[in-house]
Formats: sequence, structure tokens, C-alpha cells
Amino acid sequence: MRELSVQELAEMLRSDAAAKPTLIDVREPWEWELARLPDATLIPMQQIPSRLSEIDSSHPAVVYCHHGVRSLQVVAYLQREGYPHLHNLAGGIDAWSRQVDPSVPLY
Repeated sequence: MRELSVQELAEMLRSDAAAKPTLIDVREPWEWELARLPDATLIPMQQIPSRLSEIDSSHPAVVYCHHGVRSLQVVAYLQREGYPHLHNLAGGIDAWSRQVDPSVPLY
């Protein structure tokens, strides 16, 4: 598992469409309503086991939450389930808001 900085993710998202990772938000729906990354998919942490089929194991994915703790746990779980191309977003959406895009609300 690799931690990805918000600056690294911003660079990846500026690249061509084929190189863009899938973004998986593992926060709760009320958090999603407050702030989210464009084109992310919401799969709350507790739903990950029942929604594995929605995650393409052949395509790189970046998992994020508020500060990076829940997403780190989800990445570890997904790796145990055989998903090889995963990154945890260090600092989560909070770091994204503070360092990359201040238009994403802090909470």
C-alpha cells in the first residue's frame, strides 16, 4: 500500500483520462454532502465488503476519508482481498481542502 499526497493526486487528476485513478470515498453520506472530490464514488467504510464488485481491481484506485485513518483501514482490507493497485490519500479530504482546493469546504 502506498500513501499518496494530495499534491500527487492533483497531478494525477490533471493527466489524461486513462491514467486517472478511481476515487473511492469511504466517509458517511452526511460527510459526502458537505465536501467531496469530483468524480468520486461514495462507498461508506461499513459497506465496502458488500460492494466489492463495484471496485475494479485492475484499475488504480485512491481511497480517501476525512483525515486518512478510515481509508487506510479500507486499503489494508482491500489488499487482503486481492486488490493490488491502491493508494491511501494522506490527510484525506481535509488536506485536499487545505493544500489543493480551498473551495472544498472544511468540516
